[in-house]
Amino acid sequence: MTDLHLHPSLREPAQTSKAWPFEEARKLVKRYPEGKPGGEAVLFETGYGPSGLPHIGTFNEVLRTTMVRRAYEALTGGAPTRLVAFSDDMDGLRKVPDNVPQQDMLREYLGKPLTAIPDPFGKYESFAHHNNAMLREFLDRFGFEYEFVSSTEQYKAGAFDDALKNVLRHNQDILDVMLPTLRAERAATYSPILPVSPKSGIVLQVPVTVVDADAGLVSFEDEGETITHSVLGGGAKLQWKVDWAMRWVALGVDYEMYGKDLTDSGVQSGKIAKALGGRKPEGLIYEMFLDEKGEKISKSKGNGLSIEEWLRYGSEESLAFFAFREPKAAKQLHIGVVPKAVDEYLQMRGNYPAQEPDKKLGNPVHHVHVARAQDVPATELPVTFGLLLNLVGVMGADASKEQIWRYLGQYVAGADAATYPELDRLIDNAMAYNRDYVAPTLKRRKPMGGEGAALRELDDRLAALAVDASADDIQNIVYEIGKNEAYGFENLRDWFKALYETLLGSSAGPRMGSFIALFGIDNTRRLIAEALA
Repeated sequence: MTDLHLHPSLREPAQTSKAWPFEEARKLVKRYPEGKPGGEAVLFETGYGPSGLPHIGTFNEVLRTTMVRRAYEALTGGAPTRLVAFSDDMDGLRKVPDNVPQQDMLREYLGKPLTAIPDPFGKYESFAHHNNAMLREFLDRFGFEYEFVSSTEQYKAGAFDDALKNVLRHNQDILDVMLPTLRAERAATYSPILPVSPKSGIVLQVPVTVVDADAGLVSFEDEGETITHSVLGGGAKLQWKVDWAMRWVALGVDYEMYGKDLTDSGVQSGKIAKALGGRKPEGLIYEMFLDEKGEKISKSKGNGLSIEEWLRYGSEESLAFFAFREPKAAKQLHIGVVPKAVDEYLQMRGNYPAQEPDKKLGNPVHHVHVARAQDVPATELPVTFGLLLNLVGVMGADASKEQIWRYLGQYVAGADAATYPELDRLIDNAMAYNRDYVAPTLKRRKPMGGEGAALRELDDRLAALAVDASADDIQNIVYEIGKNEAYGFENLRDWFKALYETLLGSSAGPRMGSFIALFGIDNTRRLIAEALA
């Protein structure tokens, strides 16, 4: 495999590339032009709160961070880097997610660390372990190079003990940062330290008095009794903004991106990191994914697409392509965007080989494949995903994969699963998408006004063509008919809409010349006959 992110032809244009991963990486280059002193790896971090099932937004952060990581390596000629995927799994469960089973059982564990709550799916030792496993499974499937770090394991193993003592020493400095940002009732009980009750096991939100910072001792009220308690070895965790800052300092994080909704939190955590003697990492503030209603995607609501759902209807590469585009612009993320993402990815991939090096670096497919340590595939598919969806749609929800390949084999030389394994996977995606989302909505209407006459002319013109007529020749005929004023179309758009609605049962569709060439002239004439009947 060619090491694309260090390819000599790309190093010089990478220095000035306007692709956002390179712009982000240049922030780090200012800190460490040749890598960290002493050969230490530059540390990239992503965070995950496993209070709900991971969705595409969670995966997106790891992917985008990896893209910046690879860009930094390219700019520095291979400076060492690490990526830590940190799970805040010691957090107390604040509310029960809507999209998980055994809701009543989970309510009994509100306030307890996520790793101390039984798995409602009955597969892992805790709810957090289940959600962590789902995230890791997909990251592994994508081939990401990362180190998974559990908050619970770090706290309980004592890895954060020195950092916790440092927090206690700077307790007042942290309060000076946080209290002005809180409402009066919240400020009255706020503490940077969240002790884990030795009585109930709940992560307590109570005022805490520092007894001995160097010994890690605090006092607080627990079930009516004032107790002295060690925060070390898993005896407490930190409020998440303080926890975030503590991790930056304790782990030496150099880069972490986060969503626009955490902008103010990032400012406060940066101030806390400074108070702790550290430095806020570089990072991108990205816009949020929205559902089809324009609402923010939430793990607890489950209103986003799951990773599994996307992969049922689209390719892995199309998901990464979608995540790459315009990180600072809000984007709707719902099932309807999948087909477009598949075809845009394939189109950009087709453009890649002939592009100049600087254009290659601006092409999303470069970053999609470099993030997965892959070459950009040179193969081009003989049909678009949109065309494939239309083919499957007119063949009907009962059509088998073998029938679809037979169709393709008639009109595309050498088309079979062995020659085009990627297309074979896309046929599975198209069949699933058609079955679940397209077929239930398809409804062919009768021709109206001059549409019937136009369809009859189309039928006559197709009958006169050779069976192997090109898509361009067929498209020209379709254009000529649509432009004929005798049929009363105000514009070509109205004619195409009529074709889609009468022949395909949809309000939108493919380039008709390509579709007819693929579906076959005789089969298309049969559709016209059915419409006219």
